[in-house]
Amino acid sequence: MTIEKKIQLLREELNQHNYNYYVLDNATISDYDFDIKLKELEKLEEENPQFFDANSPTKRVGGGITKNFETIVHKNRMYSLDNSYSKEDLLDWEKRVQKNLGTEEIEYTCELKYDGASINLTYENGQFVRAVTRGDGFQGDEVTNNIRTIRSIPLTINSDFVSDFEMRGEIILPLDGFHKMNEERVANGEEEYRNPRNTASGSLKLQDSTEVAKRPLDCLLYQVVTTERKYKTHFESLEAARNVGFKVPQTIAFAKSIDEVFDFVNSWDIKRHDLPYETDGVVIKVNSLQQQEELGYTSKAPRWAIAYKFKAEQVSTVLNEITYQVGRTGAITPVANLEPVELAGTTVKRASLHNADQIEKLDIRLNDTVFVEKGGEIIPKIISVNLTKRPVDSKATVYATHCPECETELVRTEGDAKHYCPNEFGCAPQIAGRIQHYISRKAMDIDGLGGETVDLLRKEGLIKNYADLYELTAEQVIPLERMAEKSAQNMVAGIEKSKEIPFEKVLFALGIRFVGETVAKKLAKHFKSIDNLMIADFETLIGVDEIGDRIAQSILDFSNNLGNIELVNRLKSYGVQLQVSAESLENQTDILAGKVFVVSGVFHQMSRNELKKAIEDNGGKVSSSISKKTTYIIAGDNMGPSKLEKAQKLEIPILSEQDFIDMIN
Repeated sequence: MTIEKKIQLLREELNQHNYNYYVLDNATISDYDFDIKLKELEKLEEENPQFFDANSPTKRVGGGITKNFETIVHKNRMYSLDNSYSKEDLLDWEKRVQKNLGTEEIEYTCELKYDGASINLTYENGQFVRAVTRGDGFQGDEVTNNIRTIRSIPLTINSDFVSDFEMRGEIILPLDGFHKMNEERVANGEEEYRNPRNTASGSLKLQDSTEVAKRPLDCLLYQVVTTERKYKTHFESLEAARNVGFKVPQTIAFAKSIDEVFDFVNSWDIKRHDLPYETDGVVIKVNSLQQQEELGYTSKAPRWAIAYKFKAEQVSTVLNEITYQVGRTGAITPVANLEPVELAGTTVKRASLHNADQIEKLDIRLNDTVFVEKGGEIIPKIISVNLTKRPVDSKATVYATHCPECETELVRTEGDAKHYCPNEFGCAPQIAGRIQHYISRKAMDIDGLGGETVDLLRKEGLIKNYADLYELTAEQVIPLERMAEKSAQNMVAGIEKSKEIPFEKVLFALGIRFVGETVAKKLAKHFKSIDNLMIADFETLIGVDEIGDRIAQSILDFSNNLGNIELVNRLKSYGVQLQVSAESLENQTDILAGKVFVVSGVFHQMSRNELKKAIEDNGGKVSSSISKKTTYIIAGDNMGPSKLEKAQKLEIPILSEQDFIDMIN
């Protein structure tokens, strides 16, 4: 037997043992014998480096050091899920699904919602090549070296599965492993980890993968992402993934009706406490992959899935003080400062009170005993007051009248839930907040620059706004506290590189009130440049798809402010991208302007996403449902009969895939 063949056989044998132990929970070899075989393979690989394989079982023990985790753009966006907290919410979701699909038969899958850190695993030709955290859904951090150490994740797929694909899953820390880690920390005189979820998430960003390998992390998979049409349903694709080695939990269930979904929810609301890992709800998905495509996505979440959250844990504690925070837009948020209390694995000291109306509605007062829960088991919130324990000398809360930072009198416009500090350019938290928003990952994504550094630069008088960043030099920054020469150079280089960020992200980074990521994209696409946007009048602005009165007025207020005009002009002079690039405009036309398309069915020349992009690139709008506003329907194979019937009733022209291609060409 050749050395190469021996290495190959050892790798295959060890991979199988890993699968038996970590996925099937059925060890077929002793730990001692496994270690002997692993050492034999390590020695052979060391002596024969020409047979190197990044996915060898020997890489499971770690050894790679990652000092800077590279930011990777997701090939397929990782959407968040809409949440529901009652059976009524689920019924409302079902009605929306039925309305969009018509009278088609709809079946569902039910999966437990695992409480960990989301991960995207990329496989090419059956080989694991990359692992990226969810990040903001559009891009995340590459943590490939650390993920290789998790033994339940297969590094090679030797079977008849799809060739190039992504697996979505959750990195978790099982409860037994978490408790053992804490026992060791206590024995060593170290502080205990707070909860499994945060510990699992933090493990992914450890620089030394050897340390990650020591932690009993696991990975539960819940979605196959591929362009191949090998499987017809979500359930079928997960069954196939389980059969080739992925750890897909056996708890996933098939449901023929919403009543069966309720049965699953009711059952696991009780049984979840016996699981070896934490879960905080159930994810319900439309099972048919074709129906998932038909339903599509909102700007934030898939229409074909929803998360049902189990009732959150509640505790009571005392409200000691109400303080007020100032956001980057000047919005004032009242905060309850509480007597510290343990809640869902963390110590809660503060909770948002949202606004004056919420305080009045709940009649929250100082020294009240209040009930606190975590909204979605993440953000603490006060849900009610225990009036039986209210002090006899209690007085109603009087909301703040002046900014807690700059003493400017607060304003509140009609129809607005929040009070605002109007001192936009003189209020320190607003100044710092706008700069921190500008440099954030979803905006300009400036490497080497964080919130603490922004505060330091501002306090030293080096910056007063985000335009000042582009005048910073390494020589100015090096003398600052905790700032080495290399750090200063990296920061200045990161600021320089931000000049390449596309216009739509720059527009979001400017921090115009009510202009989030999705709105910024629509405005950038429509106006093409900041100049066109800032000279637009109210009527022009509200004429843009999904831009209402409130957003339009906010843009006008921004555009008419002399301070903002100066900032924008300075950004232009530094070379920041304040117009859509020529490359982006190259393949765009207005030939479909004013036309609304519904895409339905299975296509062969272009994928559904490519069709939608082509519509938008040529000035058209994509809608998920048929209405009187629909101009055309692009119909592929297996178009839903209810959609076809509705299209015929409304006399909407139906195009084939080729008809559409001819139209845009």
